Amino acid sequence: MAQPILPPLEEGLMPNTPLLDEESPFASMMAVFDDAARRLGIDMGEYQILRKPEREVTVAVPVRLDDGSIRVFDACRVQHNAGLGPFTGPLRIAPDLKLDELRALAAWMTLKCALVGIPLGGAAGGIRMNPDKYSRAELERAVRRYTASLLDVIGPERDVFTPDLGTDEGVMAWVMDTVSEHKRHTVSAVVTGKPVSLGGSAGSKDAVAQGLRVIFKLASERWNLPRTGAKIAIQGCGEVGGNLARILHEGGQKVIAISDINGALFNPEGLDIPSILENYAERGSLLSHRGEHELISNKDLLELECDALVPCAVPNAIHSGNSLRIKARVIIEGAHGPVSHKADAILTERDIPVIPDILANAGGVVLSYFEWVQNRQGMPWLDVVIQKRLRRFMTEAWYAVVESREQHNVTFRMAANMEAVRRVEAADTLRGVYA
Repeated sequence: MAQPILPPLEEGLMPNTPLLDEESPFASMMAVFDDAARRLGIDMGEYQILRKPEREVTVAVPVRLDDGSIRVFDACRVQHNAGLGPFTGPLRIAPDLKLDELRALAAWMTLKCALVGIPLGGAAGGIRMNPDKYSRAELERAVRRYTASLLDVIGPERDVFTPDLGTDEGVMAWVMDTVSEHKRHTVSAVVTGKPVSLGGSAGSKDAVAQGLRVIFKLASERWNLPRTGAKIAIQGCGEVGGNLARILHEGGQKVIAISDINGALFNPEGLDIPSILENYAERGSLLSHRGEHELISNKDLLELECDALVPCAVPNAIHSGNSLRIKARVIIEGAHGPVSHKADAILTERDIPVIPDILANAGGVVLSYFEWVQNRQGMPWLDVVIQKRLRRFMTEAWYAVVESREQHNVTFRMAANMEAVRRVEAADTLRGVYA
């Protein structure tokens, strides 16, 4: 099938993001967005709207440290598009926080919500601060001041925070409490990822892994992978990789390799995942485990012959330097941007399908939406209900991407982005432009 003719960009618009180096996964994502928008031939005015955030708020966060001195931290919140509903997105606390990355992450959240059928738009923000160098009390003061500075632009109907780098359920509780103190009533739906005792949802800890399991099952059916005993290599053993390994092992699959930052364990006949994860929880290292396996490097894990490779750790794990040595039948992205832009093109040429992060790891976004809904209803759902609804959202998104792929004759990554852009454009068009 011939490639579609792409419409030229009008003079004066921001040019396409160039093919960026492999150290910029979020910027690479924006390049894919540009390509998707052009392939769809969306209106140039709508393109300009989608290419820029609706609002960027930059604030200074003064914090009194434990020694009595004052330190001022830079912080911001980027709100990308509210065509489908209120904003939602991560709160990061990191020393290398970059505004450009937050802009791209907010756009990515918009597309991710649209793809899985969630009526929310994308946002992202954070505090430029190294949480490891400050006490818990200092971190709390920073989070509360940051939250108070954004009271006019956040809330259940405006912008809902989700946890990310440098944050946990305790940080989410501080945000919720700060907003509640100012509003003079409990506002649980202003954040997700809270402790269950404060309105957090059941199933949140392994939501991404549960979503990945759904995508793995659907991918297995499409590419005729074994129903049981499929050989799977997982990079990472944290909340995503570890939970996914446990879930797949319980389902009768063979997890032949799993890794942490120090290295990987490998057994071509399958690892004893329950024992490995128990040891990891106790000692914090995979390499201390004793059993029937051999030690290999993270690099070697990625190049194993397997039915499915699931990178759940770092961006650009698969890049132009190793993509020619990948032997997996299918790659399912568990992390954000684990396959670089250049590697993606090489894998496409080699006919190795890549299920993109915007679809594959969307279980966390879906569960976050569920928590928001439960808080607004004032009624928690049973775990069995949550899992059933999570499967439904992930399955519907999968088939929407499959249909888009077949209609446009593109890769899964491009199909996912095209479907997401199409949905956001449709919502914006129906709402019109207030200008």
